[in-house]
Amino acid sequence: MMRAFLFPGQGSQSVGMGKALADASGAAKELFQEVDEALSQHLFRIMVEGPDSDLTLTENAQPAIMANAIATLRVMQKEGGFSLADKGDYVAGHSLGEYSALCAAEAFDIGTTARLLKLRGQAMQAAVPVGEGAMAALLGADIDKAQALADAAAQGEVCTIANDNDPTQVVISGHRGAIERAVAMVKDHGIKRGVLLPVSAPFHCPLMQPAAEAMEAALANAAINAPLLPVYANVLAAPIADTQEIKARLVEQVTGRVRWRESVAAMWGAGVTDFVEVGGKVLGPMVKRIAPDATVRSIVTMDDIEAALASF
Repeated sequence: MMRAFLFPGQGSQSVGMGKALADASGAAKELFQEVDEALSQHLFRIMVEGPDSDLTLTENAQPAIMANAIATLRVMQKEGGFSLADKGDYVAGHSLGEYSALCAAEAFDIGTTARLLKLRGQAMQAAVPVGEGAMAALLGADIDKAQALADAAAQGEVCTIANDNDPTQVVISGHRGAIERAVAMVKDHGIKRGVLLPVSAPFHCPLMQPAAEAMEAALANAAINAPLLPVYANVLAAPIADTQEIKARLVEQVTGRVRWRESVAAMWGAGVTDFVEVGGKVLGPMVKRIAPDATVRSIVTMDDIEAALASF
């Protein structure tokens, strides 16, 4: 049996995240302290106490989601003797989750990962003035319907597919006017519903080019090791392990499409039957819609950790 460990992206954050883990485990508490020290910020306090408006800020949400996932993994390692290299074949993450996956696979250390994600959040927020961009989820849309809608709604503005999540959900991103036109046109394209997302910037589209350039500069100077396991790159939907290619694909990811549906399908095709989401319950339902016969588990709580360790 082949197994992939998955790491969630933005939107999986919630006030209170990490508290139960830190209360129950010294290993988790230590991890959160490491992240705070790396960022010179009381991020864990924001994770536990909020307010939600602070946690939702992209520059806080991105490192917070990563920290929660890696803390979960750290508990498994320190208290359960878990080894990612022994129990997994691939890692993958959705958008920022790709950084969590790389940290889990020891390509980046925790401090480097936290600082990269903080910068990534700041750069994405700064790339487009607030109000000029938008994103929308297209429910009941496959990739072909979403592409046709995006093309029709663009009208000279940016309107592109940002996330190909699963066979029934695609996210588009671009100029606000184009995204609003797309939402108004969904029925004409046989799409069930279009929902504007409560995000602060239009991620994964060409408008993010300034953020891509900021990440290129940061990644050029970031220390990186060969990952313990190959990582499925969002922009390729294929596994990579070369350190320089990893950095290049992370830069492309800022403006490029998150090819999640294709990534999961490729892992299934490569023989992965067991998908384990670490630190969230967002990706599991997507995986089941892509590979209905796969085994899907989420590890969030201490009970989840104990059950997983007993089953591996």
